[in-house]
Amino acid sequence: MQLKPSELILNADQSIYHLNLHPEDLADTVITVGDPDRVALVSNYFDTIEVKKGKREFISHTGTLKGKRITVISTGIGTDNIDIVLNELDALVNINFEKRSINKKIKQLDIIRIGTSGAIQPEIPVNSVIISEIAIGFDSLLRFYDAKHVMQTQVETEFIKHTQWSKYKSVPYVVSSDEELALKFNNLNFIKGFTATNVGFYGPQGRKLRLKTEDESLNNKLASFSYRDLKITNLEMETAGIYGLAKLLGHRAISLNSIIANRSTGDFSQNPAKIMEELIQKTLTALTNS
Repeated sequence: MQLKPSELILNADQSIYHLNLHPEDLADTVITVGDPDRVALVSNYFDTIEVKKGKREFISHTGTLKGKRITVISTGIGTDNIDIVLNELDALVNINFEKRSINKKIKQLDIIRIGTSGAIQPEIPVNSVIISEIAIGFDSLLRFYDAKHVMQTQVETEFIKHTQWSKYKSVPYVVSSDEELALKFNNLNFIKGFTATNVGFYGPQGRKLRLKTEDESLNNKLASFSYRDLKITNLEMETAGIYGLAKLLGHRAISLNSIIANRSTGDFSQNPAKIMEELIQKTLTALTNS
């Protein structure tokens, strides 16, 4: 089946529409960061850089480190952008742009998110790192796909019951990381976490400036939820979308969260840039160890 121009959208130079990349520009190992300025913080450690491209908030650098080819790409904030990035990354490796057809042999990518996050459990210290074993999404992204087979519906049901989740909000979905990819980071003493992916930064994460929230006790409900000893550890805005789409598309994904704030204690990191730099270094070391 040939994909229509309105479905597979290419630029005039035959690069994928939003990411502005050609298939040969992409490595099999992809690091995603939210902030476009963070791309160079990662690629500065590369031994060589062969590709520097960008369009809108999507900046990509591809190079090598210790002989391993790596792409780092910025996603911007939120699962709406994750929908674009994950689908277009997959298109780059699994769709023939010239024939507009899906390849018979599907290629698998390793996708590692490096991001910042806020803890909601008081015992999780600022400046630590959480590796997300599981994520719950409060956005509606995965509900637009045939995705029930990758969701952990029992956890969803218990969460909705515990929080008395409003029927007017998107139905939460729960997905897990790739266990095999997570093994690469086993010796780094990261905290294993259950990450909540929010649809916004202020009200959806319980922050109040001038606006009241619909449920002022929501963060307390999140922190007190437990399912088979699983407790929600931190809040951010991309992980569940990455995990869900990666599983649907046949890729491996893991999310590494630099904890720069603790919402329970009110603490904030005095040097978040340093913590992120250290996480980048540790991530690259783990990926390039044979």
